[in-house]
Amino acid sequence: MQFTSEQRLGDGVLEREFTLGEIPGTLWTPESTAPAPLILMAHNNGLPKREPRLVARARQTAAYGYAVAAIDAPGCGDRPRSAADEQARAELRRAMQSGEPVDEVFESFVGPLVEKTVPEWRTTLDALLALPEIGGPVGYSGWTAVGIRLAVVEPRIAAAGFFAGGYVPRAQREEARQVTIPLLFLLQWDDEGNPRQRALDLFDAFGTKEKTLHANMGGHTGTPWFELEDGGRFFARHLK
Repeated sequence: MQFTSEQRLGDGVLEREFTLGEIPGTLWTPESTAPAPLILMAHNNGLPKREPRLVARARQTAAYGYAVAAIDAPGCGDRPRSAADEQARAELRRAMQSGEPVDEVFESFVGPLVEKTVPEWRTTLDALLALPEIGGPVGYSGWTAVGIRLAVVEPRIAAAGFFAGGYVPRAQREEARQVTIPLLFLLQWDDEGNPRQRALDLFDAFGTKEKTLHANMGGHTGTPWFELEDGGRFFARHLK
């Protein structure tokens, strides 16, 4: 892991950009002399790590006393896109603009993206836990499809907060039954791109006995800010 820049933010959080092989990422760490628990933070369906909503969540979470890391998934953010990536995105835009069903297009785009992204998160986790300022345990927040796979294959993930707004491929809907860690699931009740019943069915499918559903009125990007505070209390119960 190589750090390429750093800046101390106004809230005392240290923000550092890093590269790990071909993986670009950002690490936010709190002002503390003790090793901090770690939260991996991913935006739905591969939006970039510098997306303002993710950065705002990451900074506030770090201010609560956590180390927070985000990376760009393959073909997303600062990562180069292959011809297949460009074709999949163009097909998705065309289907959405024409009002056609998009589930199969999402399946062909998000499914392979999950398969490529999860191993990179595990590689990143290895490198992060080797840093003296990070002591674990580890939580996950954000992109549900990747979070499900990580929760199944990565025993170091102790708790997770999932956002219901991103498309979850059929493979991860099946894997949800194997998720046994404590879980907080956030649902926007009027999310125009996420059928409500499918999200409720997914919540029901999670295998953990400790799962909480928070549903709020509003569309896809309307998750209330107080959910970040509730998420902080959730992670404090399981990571501190």
